[in-house]
Amino acid sequence: MIRVVLVDDQALIRSGIRALLDAEDDIVVVAEGTDGVEAVALAREHCPDIVLMDVQMPQLDGIEATRRITGDPELSEVLVVMLTNYGIDEYVFNALRAGACGFVMKDTEPADLLQALRVAMRGDALLSPAVTRRLISEFVARPETPVDVAAAAELTRREREVVALVATGLSNDEIAAHMVISPMTAKTHVSRAMTKVGARDRAGLVVFAFRSGLAATTT
Repeated sequence: MIRVVLVDDQALIRSGIRALLDAEDDIVVVAEGTDGVEAVALAREHCPDIVLMDVQMPQLDGIEATRRITGDPELSEVLVVMLTNYGIDEYVFNALRAGACGFVMKDTEPADLLQALRVAMRGDALLSPAVTRRLISEFVARPETPVDVAAAAELTRREREVVALVATGLSNDEIAAHMVISPMTAKTHVSRAMTKVGARDRAGLVVFAFRSGLAATTT
């Protein structure tokens, strides 16, 4: 059962999403909040699997709330999926940099939202290829940082290739097919790369790929 805390300042949005999620056998909404302050408090109270959170909210926005949740050692197992009306790349990048594991538009199809939550729980694909392509085109040209470049040097050639593919939004199975290796081997490469660069999750690995320049190899 995937336990979800739903946070959005619009009651109509919350009720619609809750009805959708609660209709599923493997998903349950354990609490609802209306702003970022409540999001953090509810995450600490319920320790859900996923916080499904709006970006723009009163008192404390979703990005800062995400940063506080992912930065709390007691909530290390809690995933945050951002939910928004805005397809603005800066929001996407800032959400991922804050520790979000995914980013879903509010106009997405219901089935795609459900799949996004299940994918987040699986720790597999991060974002749709369309969103990832926009991120790459916008942010890959940003200056590399010495820390990220040094971490990239610790990766093997295979691991660098895997990181570049993760940055395109590919799942482990898709990476395996692309590299002609087994899914388990692909998963191992991803896990080792995350450990070496200090990434908390795939979102962190994607941000690292952007900042280090490895994502540039996918364009």
